Amino acid sequence: PDVIIEAQFDDNDAEHGQDHLQDTMTDEVKKLSLDTGEKTKAVGIGDVHRIKQDDGPKVNDPKLLPDKVLQRTAKVVYILEKKHSRAATGFIKLLADKNSELFRRCAMFSPVDHRVPRAYVSLADCPPDFMARPEDYSNILFICRIVDWKEDSNFATGELAKSLGQAGEIEPETEGILMEYGVDFSDFSPEALECLPQNLPWVIPPGELAKRRDLR
Repeated sequence: PDVIIEAQFDDNDAEHGQDHLQDTMTDEVKKLSLDTGEKTKAVGIGDVHRIKQDDGPKVNDPKLLPDKVLQRTAKVVYILEKKHSRAATGFIKLLADKNSELFRRCAMFSPVDHRVPRAYVSLADCPPDFMARPEDYSNILFICRIVDWKEDSNFATGELAKSLGQAGEIEPETEGILMEYGVDFSDFSPEALECLPQNLPWVIPPGELAKRRDLR
């Protein structure tokens, strides 16, 4: 393709005239040429010069370009490990098209984190009175787990796990964050609690304090 360069000159260029400007622009074009082995020919004069190659190899052929100017591309062929928990915090609402068959079967889940796609959830997972009074749940946080996302669909398919409570309150917001990141915040099992000292009150033995660094 043609290389078009817009001339930039100062008072010094104006003093030396148009010949100096043309020589300068031609030199700059030679520096920009990807094919240094071919001659270039300047066509026209003035502020804009068009540079064409003389029957040389075409620049748009990737095989003839140096590696440093190529943009390498790739595609994902396999997922080794799923790092995301597939759980998201968000809100549920009715679908916009009330005449569609999907409206009678699904609701729309809108995640708070916009990196997570919106998802269709079954109305069977929603509260019983959601269809009759959807406005009552406009500010209620839900946890949804994405189970599928077809290639030809703009929306994923999800399952509502539980209702967290009112948005903006500390407890529901905290629980939602912990579930999104897959943090187990359930109570410790009896086996784990048996590992703790049973004779209370318990103090750190002096021998342990002597060989440890106190970070309290």
